[in-house]
Amino acid sequence: MRDIAVFSGSAHHDLAAEVCSHLGVPLHPVRVSRFATDCLEVQLQENCRERDVFLIQPLVAPVQEHLVELLLMLDAARGASAARTTVVMPYYAYARSDKKDAPRISIGARLVADLLVTAGADRVLAMALHSPQVHGFFSVPVDHLHALRELALHFRQYDLSNAVVVSPDLGNVKEAAAFGRLLGLPVAAGAKQRLADDRVVISSVIGEVGGRDVIVLDDEIARGSTVLEVLERLRELGARTIRVACTHGLFADGALKRLGDQPDVLEIVCTNTVPIPASEGQTDKLTVLSIAPALAEAVRRIHNGESVSALFQAPLG
Repeated sequence: MRDIAVFSGSAHHDLAAEVCSHLGVPLHPVRVSRFATDCLEVQLQENCRERDVFLIQPLVAPVQEHLVELLLMLDAARGASAARTTVVMPYYAYARSDKKDAPRISIGARLVADLLVTAGADRVLAMALHSPQVHGFFSVPVDHLHALRELALHFRQYDLSNAVVVSPDLGNVKEAAAFGRLLGLPVAAGAKQRLADDRVVISSVIGEVGGRDVIVLDDEIARGSTVLEVLERLRELGARTIRVACTHGLFADGALKRLGDQPDVLEIVCTNTVPIPASEGQTDKLTVLSIAPALAEAVRRIHNGESVSALFQAPLG
């Protein structure tokens, strides 16, 4: 893989290093400097000419800072005559802004997609986008990965004979159903209404959860308000045990502590698409799974012109 060049922004250097370790290639340095005017300047400190360049950068807090950093990295790669530049974006924060559901609001997911392409992205490798239509906002090829296999392999260590997968809302049912198929489990779903960014109401849970071992599955956990609300309904319905799983463990504003403090939550499982905020502290209920092997294999396949979708077609190991 001598014609590949991998760089990382400052958002999640540990994940980028792990991906490169699996690929057996070096992670090349990036110099980010700030002028007195607060403007950023980026320099890719390795030759990019006619090489297949991969830029690894999840859009995590501070999101705008990391976004501009990524745009500048793209511009630098294009100016350095890279043969092709692929953005490896394990977490796309603006994917939540995917529709116009109120007057005079922006659709950030589409705008940021346009910015990335304008800056020089030839391809995007993303993980668990918040909604399917975001894939179509990009005018360049998008390889959309998920972490359901990694999560399913983890949960196979438990006795699942009386288990059920619960999606907190109807919008995530398709992913929950795919997860349920991997484990051979039935699926239930919450009927959710979002009143504000940090306020939701789940009026009921559709499906049989009473007396069962529940795995609550969501694509991401930010403040945790949705999960806490569904936990209330599960308690009312008499769930036997509860575990919580997600791909993106953002855990903002003390969410990890709030979930960890729930006595009937046995485990909180997420992947390392984003770094766990240091301010959140730790809980012995948290399990973090690595998606670096999956990202590395996808990068290898993109570089070699192989199918990425074939990653999900093999039987669960």
